[in-house]
Amino acid sequence: MEQILSRQEASEAVQNYGWRLLLGTLRTSVRVRSLAQAMGLAADAVVVCGNDADRHLRVDVRPDRVVFTLQSSDRAAVTTRDVELARRISATADRSGLLAEPEIGTGAPRSVQLVEIAIDALNIAGIRPFWKAVLGYTDEVGAEGPEDPLIDPVGQGPAVWFQQMDRARPQRNRIHFDICVPHDEASRRIETALAAGGRLVSATRAPAFWVLADLEGNEACVTTWQGRDG
Repeated sequence: MEQILSRQEASEAVQNYGWRLLLGTLRTSVRVRSLAQAMGLAADAVVVCGNDADRHLRVDVRPDRVVFTLQSSDRAAVTTRDVELARRISATADRSGLLAEPEIGTGAPRSVQLVEIAIDALNIAGIRPFWKAVLGYTDEVGAEGPEDPLIDPVGQGPAVWFQQMDRARPQRNRIHFDICVPHDEASRRIETALAAGGRLVSATRAPAFWVLADLEGNEACVTTWQGRDG
């Protein structure tokens, strides 16, 4: 029986297969030598996922890599079925002489990641319809409330979520990026950002997120799945 997993359970279940948990999804990357090889690997992954492919699997095919994402779309969560499909896809890559990995410390341009846009607002219910309309976004499964996040219905753009403000803060930027990285990539990403001229604003909610800022005070958060399960 397919069961929804906690963040801790999902992360531990796929760690050894080269996948990482990012914002309620499992993600891995496989480096390839050509677009033809990428297309072949993607097709093989669809075959091993069988009838579950349409409900669980998303594939980003490029000439240099294939990025696989797994989530039970009708639950907007990671389940035991997603873990099994991750295992199958990793095994399929291995049989082709390829490696499914999160690309942490491998010399890759960056690790697997997901980006969200956070909008601070005093009246979330009042501004949410505008952002839903102007972006062409929709509600996430099971999250249709007036203050819930918005997602790209075709899965290409970053999710948008809204953070409640307790008072007007005109001196502070009101929109910032959340960069969700593998839990074992966070410290390196933060160190790199600080070395590039950034500063640490707050680590009080780490390891769920660290707040960083550039030289002019524009903020971004490096986030992980950790520190979020009750």
